[in-house]
Amino acid sequence: MAQTFDIAIIGGGIVGLSTAMALTDGPAPVPPLVIEKEAEVAQHQTGHNSGVIHSGIYYRPGSLKARYTVEGARRLVEFCQQHGIPYETCGKVVVATDAAELPRLEELHRRGAANGVPGGVELIGPERLREIEPHAAGIKALHVPATGIVDYVAVARRYAELVRERGGAIRTGTRVRGLRRDGTSWVVETTAGALRATHVVNCAGLYSDWIAQRAGCRPSVRIIPFRGEYYRLRPASEPLVRSLIYPVPDPAFPFLGVHFTRMIRGGVEAGPNAVLSFRREGYAKTDFNVREAWSTVGFPGFWRLASKYWRTGIGEVYRSFSKRAFVQALQRLLPELREEDLDPGGSGVRAQAIDPSGALVDDFSIQAMGGMVHVLNAPSPAATASIPIGEAIAEQARQHFGR
Repeated sequence: MAQTFDIAIIGGGIVGLSTAMALTDGPAPVPPLVIEKEAEVAQHQTGHNSGVIHSGIYYRPGSLKARYTVEGARRLVEFCQQHGIPYETCGKVVVATDAAELPRLEELHRRGAANGVPGGVELIGPERLREIEPHAAGIKALHVPATGIVDYVAVARRYAELVRERGGAIRTGTRVRGLRRDGTSWVVETTAGALRATHVVNCAGLYSDWIAQRAGCRPSVRIIPFRGEYYRLRPASEPLVRSLIYPVPDPAFPFLGVHFTRMIRGGVEAGPNAVLSFRREGYAKTDFNVREAWSTVGFPGFWRLASKYWRTGIGEVYRSFSKRAFVQALQRLLPELREEDLDPGGSGVRAQAIDPSGALVDDFSIQAMGGMVHVLNAPSPAATASIPIGEAIAEQARQHFGR
């Protein structure tokens, strides 16, 4: 007979673990079971991001991203201090390299002020920019002192430890194959056998829409995977970057453009680009999965998206295969950079939800439907915002499940 749990959470990334941590906290704790298909937690989006503690300057005031990122950054730093996890509040500069970018830079300044970014945000000129980042070049920049860096895998592992210490359980190496209703509970079919859960929370990230479909729901969005590829600065070239150097992003596109990030464990990353992936966990250019590729190209919203951004997409693919083109994009921020300064780095895959109209879902999306709670859009800055996101999911679960 299948073992029965009160609440099962599908997905052992930082969002699933923060949700489990929130459920085990408070006056009425509900210790959940977290189901993770990999041998360790935090192996995908959590373990392949750049480690930035975002400040909250990019997001529309009043949005969940704006609210949760500002609060989440503060609480994440407090969490790291409390649990001895290394972090650094190193600050960053967002650099405008031509006059056409100035209105967008000023809008980021306005958003940062409206969102209450701690420490404020400051528009600076070239002289002050050179004081902060001596090798960066631009006509104007935004200085954001509150931005930091951390190891999100270490954070997620500590979340997992707290879940276990408070009576929750985490089963790794357990892939979900299907879900079905049986009376008042769910039967979760996994590679380790069937599990029963009275309630289920879907935090499956790159497969969140797939899990929703297997549960009999018809989510209005489709997850489209975008691979981001990085280079690393060679050790002799690392002094070119003191902290974080970003371009002014295109407000119509959810990616921030290639940038430089100093890492908490040492070294400097350059990137990422944003290339359509034909496998949801496709970290290499050659990765391909027929079913997952069809899930993308068979979705009408994808073609509507492609019709809007095909020029941008071609540029991203070109940079993926041409180191010279990648370096040229980076040289707008750091003119001294040369191809020989960079070695190939890692990559990550972003789970981006897209609706049938081809619109990129801009905000976090947490939906209760079909007797479950589904997290259908939680890309960056979800790691930064993980503590308040987890609490929001847990609260919605408590209300939806009558707990």
